[in-house]
Amino acid sequence: MPSSTGYFTTAIAIAAALFFGLWWILVRGGDEAPWLPAGLAASVVLLVALSAREVIMRRAWTRYLLENGINHKSRSHSHGSSRSHRRGLSSSVHSAALRAIQKRSTAADASGSTPEAHLDVAQLCHDYLASSDEVIKSGSFGSEKGIAIRAGQERVRALHKHHLLTWARGQSRALLYEAQQRARTFDKIETATRALDCIDSTLRVYPGEVELNDSKVAIGEFIASVKVAHWVELAERSAFKGHYRRAIDRYRDALFYLNHGMVKEDVRRAGTEKIESEIENLKTRLRPAQRTADAAGPDQKE
Repeated sequence: MPSSTGYFTTAIAIAAALFFGLWWILVRGGDEAPWLPAGLAASVVLLVALSAREVIMRRAWTRYLLENGINHKSRSHSHGSSRSHRRGLSSSVHSAALRAIQKRSTAADASGSTPEAHLDVAQLCHDYLASSDEVIKSGSFGSEKGIAIRAGQERVRALHKHHLLTWARGQSRALLYEAQQRARTFDKIETATRALDCIDSTLRVYPGEVELNDSKVAIGEFIASVKVAHWVELAERSAFKGHYRRAIDRYRDALFYLNHGMVKEDVRRAGTEKIESEIENLKTRLRPAQRTADAAGPDQKE
């Protein structure tokens, strides 16, 4: 975890520097209330810094949990968890841990639960499997206890897979829906990328899941379509204003993202044909416009 104190100190220092810098500029400009816009700008910087850290740390924490696991338990069984890591699972602790996981699993599967509830159960399953693996490696148990532990592991592995996949599906769908509702292109891409991170994190654990791979392709297609649509819109605006060269360049940017993104072959082919047709039309319109500009002189050129 990065230092919160250092981060906040830096953010406050930047905000203060911005405040005094704007205040000094506005005072020299004769503004009657220079502290008001300067204070507003500094407040915006602090809010953006706080929001950005919250988003980044949440994504990093989720990725860390999925890739490395963490000894995180609920309060009801945290003492039993730490003892099991040090001394191994006794029969009673073993049964209690299984019951606790099953109870949390049933609650997470209930209607109205959030994706985070499934992630919590997956974390509990990860911890149980790590603890039981240590006990099995130590060999300090009888044959009956060993059979019971291995049977419990099989059940917990199934629950781990179920809840991790459910979390990935639910969280990625929620983020993709959120991305579709965003207005700005950057926000759409950033939110959809978070959904893609959820899928990728889970695929590192269960790489053979067809549904997750299909979801990854769908999210990739959405991101590519947003980028292509953005550049096509910019090209159309430039063409409307008569800036044909700029429009052609932006159509070529759209072609780049169309050919390098996760786009189906038929969609890529149809999109490429349409964009290339628009480029040819613009080139046709550009020739007489260029001749007119040449005849009018260099000062009249675009």
